[in-house]
Amino acid sequence: MSAREEILARIGRAVAGTPDVEVPRGYRTTRQAGDLVGLFAERVGDYRAIVHVIPETDVPGRIGELAGDRRMIVPDGFDRAGGWADLGTADGVITGCAVAIAETGTIVLDHGPGQGTRAQTLVPDYHLCVVRAGQIVAGVPEAVARLDPSRPLTWISGPSATSDIELDRVEGVHGPRTLEVIVST
Repeated sequence: MSAREEILARIGRAVAGTPDVEVPRGYRTTRQAGDLVGLFAERVGDYRAIVHVIPETDVPGRIGELAGDRRMIVPDGFDRAGGWADLGTADGVITGCAVAIAETGTIVLDHGPGQGTRAQTLVPDYHLCVVRAGQIVAGVPEAVARLDPSRPLTWISGPSATSDIELDRVEGVHGPRTLEVIVST
């Protein structure tokens, strides 16, 4: 008998004769929150992201201001025309999102239209993400319910950062060093 088989046999003997018990799974699936936009802006700002809450009509102009002279990747499906950079020469990327979570300040990309590929959103040093107010949900359960688990999901909570053993924070190690978020209302 292998070690694996022996361990499984011991577990089987230990649980033999125990009754099947239904474990209650009354997890919270919704959360009440008053101002989702305000809470999201506050929480994503806590992660050192730069946040702009503006009317939808002002979004195109603000994108132009923030992009400035940067060579930006604009993924297929993003509503913007112009001459833009490829991954090798890009200073930044501009995307939309699939959903945003107010409680955690998290943006989720499913890499659908206007969200780019994982490489496009992780390689450039600057990420400008446009979040529509209607895409913001209160908590993680609502976000998960909106997502397709078969799609590649990228969960973003602020700029990329890590800390070494001495807790020295370093930004931009595994993704963009700067995250700027436009929340359109």
